[in-house]
Amino acid sequence: MTLALSSSEYGANGQDQLLNDWKKIFSRATVVVFPTYLMPMMYSAFDTGNFLVIPGSPFEAWEANNSATQKVHNSKENMGHSPEELLIAIVSSQFPYSGKLIEHALILEALMPLHQQLLHVNTSYSSLKIGILSANFTGAQRIALEAIARNVGFPSGIVENIVVAGDMNNFINIADIVIYGSFLEEQSFPSVLMQAMSLGKLIIAPDLGMISKYVVNEVNAYLFSKEKFGMLRRILLEVVSNGKLSLSAQQVAAVGKRNARNLMASETIQGYVSLLEKVLKFPSEIALPKPVKEIPLTLSEEWQWDLFLNIRNMNDLNRSFISYRMLNKLEEQLDHSSSANTSANFDEALSSVAWEEEKIVEMVNTKKQIEEEEDRRDQPHGTWDEVYKSAKRADRERNELHERDDRELERTGQPLCIYEPYFGEGAWPFLHQTSLYRGIGLSSKGRRPGADDVDASSRLPLLSNSYYRDALGECGAFFALANQIDCVHKNAWIGFQSWRASARKVSLSKEAEAKLLEAIQTHRHGDALYFWLRLDKDPRNPRQLEFWDFCDAINAGNCRFAVVGILRRMYGVQHDWDSLPQMPNDGDFWSVMHSWVLPMRSFLEFVMFSRLGFDGSSCHRLEGLN
Repeated sequence: MTLALSSSEYGANGQDQLLNDWKKIFSRATVVVFPTYLMPMMYSAFDTGNFLVIPGSPFEAWEANNSATQKVHNSKENMGHSPEELLIAIVSSQFPYSGKLIEHALILEALMPLHQQLLHVNTSYSSLKIGILSANFTGAQRIALEAIARNVGFPSGIVENIVVAGDMNNFINIADIVIYGSFLEEQSFPSVLMQAMSLGKLIIAPDLGMISKYVVNEVNAYLFSKEKFGMLRRILLEVVSNGKLSLSAQQVAAVGKRNARNLMASETIQGYVSLLEKVLKFPSEIALPKPVKEIPLTLSEEWQWDLFLNIRNMNDLNRSFISYRMLNKLEEQLDHSSSANTSANFDEALSSVAWEEEKIVEMVNTKKQIEEEEDRRDQPHGTWDEVYKSAKRADRERNELHERDDRELERTGQPLCIYEPYFGEGAWPFLHQTSLYRGIGLSSKGRRPGADDVDASSRLPLLSNSYYRDALGECGAFFALANQIDCVHKNAWIGFQSWRASARKVSLSKEAEAKLLEAIQTHRHGDALYFWLRLDKDPRNPRQLEFWDFCDAINAGNCRFAVVGILRRMYGVQHDWDSLPQMPNDGDFWSVMHSWVLPMRSFLEFVMFSRLGFDGSSCHRLEGLN
């Protein structure tokens, strides 16, 4: 929180550059995750659109467990209260809103019968003490709250406003009952209630939706209706007996403490798993992690408390002091008010990541060199005939590499390269030989000798499996090229043309190639997609069917069914959803047979979306088999 509190001071002190530096640091992250919905509001000055809230944290339960050793120091006597006093803490939402003062007044009025019950005979002394934890109240609101307490009938000294964060935590530690005095519907379970439950305090709260989701009335806490304050009066008189918590109330508090240990663990773990699934991009050749539904209950519904054993001795650390000290050190490094070269200093402060990446690359290259040297040393000695054949083979490969290098040089000066996916020797006669085109073989066994073709299966090992090669078809070439595409494709535009287009004599003519290159070089249409095989000219569509009808016709009537299943999987829609998006029929044309060109950036976006579609298709197909 120290950085959030300091952010408001940067603008007031004219430290705009320091504020911008912090925004750059936050923008480097793909996602910035917060455990509460209040924290993104506090850090809004650094928001670059990558903030995310996953409610829940083991911190409250862990801190409550550690505070058990400090219980002697935080006893009622050391806090200025008598052991016979009944202490009630009134806590509220972290968010400021206008109705909070009225809600606290209603809570105080409901506490009046309990105060009268605890009055000593013939005296005005009461063993009841009420602490209102009002950190986000203004000075005027606190004065008004004191006036309300007097008007309700509480003598001076019974009701106390506690505003300092440390004092509030200490009062919750020694309180017997914690009442949640806000009726504001929030998006997650209040962290202050999580803290109180973890400390074993009896919780009394209104039956708000997010509280009722985790609390069962008279089991791990007490709930009352915010429209019926008579319920709150009845609960207070029921849980207090002879100035102490009744036995049933103590049992409810004990159950609440056990439940608080893993209260929101399941939702929080699922939230982080979902985040990792969206952020991490796994290569196609590896086995994907199991879905969250298959995670064992011991891992998905409970925090792994054994991992916290090594940090249980941190309770003596002054976290606020350490946070401020670290923040001051970072501010000194990032404060460029007296520096002429701000960008250089900023890069210098964050350059360690680049060095780590350089070390990893160097280690990989060294390992590769060692393996190559071992392979050369392990080569067996053969006869003169074998040596002669090996030398001739190396000579032929050297000539082929020379030809391939010449073709790559010709292609370097062009804005476009069109790839022609193929599988097997049967497609060789229909592939082009000019530098504008380049073949991409879906299998390493059927590649053209001496041709500058890309081996798709080596770039995407998934294609070595015949099942996935057949399922992907020519789309496998898209995924193979997109995998570290800068290593194989150096042109600004990329295109594809099916070898079947040449077989049907509908491929690009020389004139069409020249006009296409001219349109790309002059940026005539900007970021566009050019295609030359249209659905209305396809011989498989003599009846001029619409998009979905034609798709069903060439896929044995399964097109709509498959696409619905894929969209359900991609977007997580309900299983009874069966409507498809209406494809436009406005006189324009649909592209067929994967014969098109587009800019590199658009191609990568297309592949990312196609990958999601293929994942959904694969899962849908496996579900059908099962």
